Amino acid sequence: MVSYSRAVRVGTQVFVSGTIGTDQHGKAIAIGDVYAQTVHALRKIQSALESLGAGLGDVTGTRMYVTDISKWEEIGRAHNEFFHKAKPATSMVEVRRLISDDILVEIEADAVVSEI
Repeated sequence: MVSYSRAVRVGTQVFVSGTIGTDQHGKAIAIGDVYAQTVHALRKIQSALESLGAGLGDVTGTRMYVTDISKWEEIGRAHNEFFHKAKPATSMVEVRRLISDDILVEIEADAVVSEI
Protein backbone atom coordinates (compact mmCIF):
# COMPACT_ATOMS: atom_id res chain seq x y z
CA MET A 1 0.00 0.00 0.00
CA VAL A 2 1.23 3.49 -0.82
CA SER A 3 0.58 6.35 1.59
CA TYR A 4 -0.43 9.46 -0.29
CA SER A 5 -3.03 12.20 -0.60
CA ARG A 6 -5.13 12.78 -3.70
CA ALA A 7 -4.41 16.48 -3.25
CA VAL A 8 -2.57 18.70 -0.79
CA ARG A 9 -2.99 22.41 -0.19
CA VAL A 10 -0.12 24.50 1.17
CA GLY A 11 -1.16 28.13 1.54
CA THR A 12 -2.40 29.21 -1.87
CA GLN A 13 -0.91 26.24 -3.73
CA VAL A 14 -2.68 22.96 -4.47
CA PHE A 15 -0.91 19.86 -5.74
CA VAL A 16 -2.96 16.98 -7.16
CA SER A 17 -1.33 13.54 -7.30
CA GLY A 18 -1.20 11.45 -10.43
CA THR A 19 -4.81 10.59 -11.19
CA ILE A 20 -6.09 7.76 -13.37
CA GLY A 21 -9.43 6.68 -14.81
CA THR A 22 -10.50 4.02 -12.34
CA ASP A 23 -13.73 3.22 -10.56
CA GLN A 24 -14.23 3.07 -6.77
CA HIS A 25 -12.73 -0.45 -6.75
CA GLY A 26 -9.55 0.61 -8.54
CA LYS A 27 -10.49 -1.01 -11.84
CA ALA A 28 -9.87 0.84 -15.12
CA ILE A 29 -12.98 2.33 -16.66
CA ALA A 30 -13.63 2.18 -20.41
CA ILE A 31 -10.82 -0.26 -21.17
CA GLY A 32 -9.10 0.77 -24.38
CA ASP A 33 -10.77 4.22 -24.49
CA VAL A 34 -8.12 6.84 -23.70
CA TYR A 35 -10.57 9.73 -24.14
CA ALA A 36 -13.01 8.31 -21.56
CA GLN A 37 -10.19 7.54 -19.12
CA THR A 38 -8.85 11.08 -19.51
CA VAL A 39 -12.26 12.63 -18.86
CA HIS A 40 -12.75 10.41 -15.80
CA ALA A 41 -9.32 11.34 -14.39
CA LEU A 42 -9.98 15.04 -14.98
CA ARG A 43 -13.32 14.81 -13.16
CA LYS A 44 -11.50 13.28 -10.20
CA ILE A 45 -8.95 16.11 -10.34
CA GLN A 46 -11.76 18.68 -10.46
CA SER A 47 -13.36 17.13 -7.38
CA ALA A 48 -10.04 17.06 -5.51
CA LEU A 49 -9.42 20.73 -6.32
CA GLU A 50 -12.90 21.73 -5.19
CA SER A 51 -12.48 19.84 -1.91
CA LEU A 52 -9.56 22.17 -1.14
CA GLY A 53 -11.18 25.43 -2.21
CA ALA A 54 -9.73 25.55 -5.71
CA GLY A 55 -11.18 25.04 -9.17
CA LEU A 56 -10.17 24.26 -12.72
CA GLY A 57 -9.62 27.97 -13.37
CA ASP A 58 -6.88 27.98 -10.72
CA VAL A 59 -4.84 25.27 -12.42
CA THR A 60 -1.43 26.53 -13.52
CA GLY A 61 0.02 23.29 -14.83
CA THR A 62 -0.74 19.70 -15.75
CA ARG A 63 1.43 16.74 -16.60
CA MET A 64 -0.02 13.88 -18.59
CA TYR A 65 1.69 10.51 -18.75
CA VAL A 66 0.35 8.39 -21.61
CA THR A 67 1.12 4.91 -22.85
CA ASP A 68 0.49 5.76 -26.53
CA ILE A 69 1.45 9.26 -27.64
CA SER A 70 -0.23 8.66 -31.01
CA LYS A 71 -3.53 9.14 -29.10
CA TRP A 72 -2.53 12.73 -28.17
CA GLU A 73 -5.47 14.28 -30.00
CA GLU A 74 -8.06 12.31 -28.01
CA ILE A 75 -6.29 13.12 -24.74
CA GLY A 76 -5.86 16.75 -25.76
CA ARG A 77 -9.55 17.04 -26.68
CA ALA A 78 -10.57 15.89 -23.20
CA HIS A 79 -8.00 18.20 -21.58
CA ASN A 80 -9.33 21.13 -23.61
CA GLU A 81 -12.91 20.43 -22.49
CA PHE A 82 -11.81 21.02 -18.89
CA PHE A 83 -9.16 23.70 -19.36
CA HIS A 84 -10.20 25.73 -22.43
CA LYS A 85 -10.43 28.88 -20.27
CA ALA A 86 -7.53 28.30 -17.86
CA LYS A 87 -5.00 27.13 -20.47
CA PRO A 88 -2.44 25.78 -17.96
CA ALA A 89 1.16 25.01 -18.84
CA THR A 90 1.00 21.38 -19.91
CA SER A 91 3.26 18.48 -20.75
CA MET A 92 2.34 15.14 -22.32
CA VAL A 93 4.94 12.39 -22.01
CA GLU A 94 4.80 8.86 -23.34
CA VAL A 95 5.74 6.20 -20.81
CA ARG A 96 6.27 2.50 -21.29
CA ARG A 97 3.66 1.49 -18.75
CA LEU A 98 1.47 2.78 -15.94
CA ILE A 99 0.38 0.89 -12.81
CA SER A 100 -1.87 -1.44 -14.81
CA ASP A 101 -1.89 -2.42 -18.48
CA ASP A 102 -5.49 -1.18 -18.70
CA ILE A 103 -4.55 2.35 -17.55
CA LEU A 104 -3.74 4.52 -20.55
CA VAL A 105 -3.26 7.97 -18.99
CA GLU A 106 -2.26 9.48 -15.64
CA ILE A 107 -2.56 13.20 -14.92
CA GLU A 108 -1.07 15.48 -12.25
CA ALA A 109 -2.18 19.08 -11.67
CA ASP A 110 -0.95 22.11 -9.77
CA ALA A 111 -3.07 25.13 -8.90
CA VAL A 112 -2.71 28.49 -7.22
CA VAL A 113 -5.73 30.03 -5.49
CA SER A 114 -5.98 33.76 -4.92
CA GLU A 115 -6.94 33.61 -1.24
CA ILE A 116 -5.81 31.57 1.72
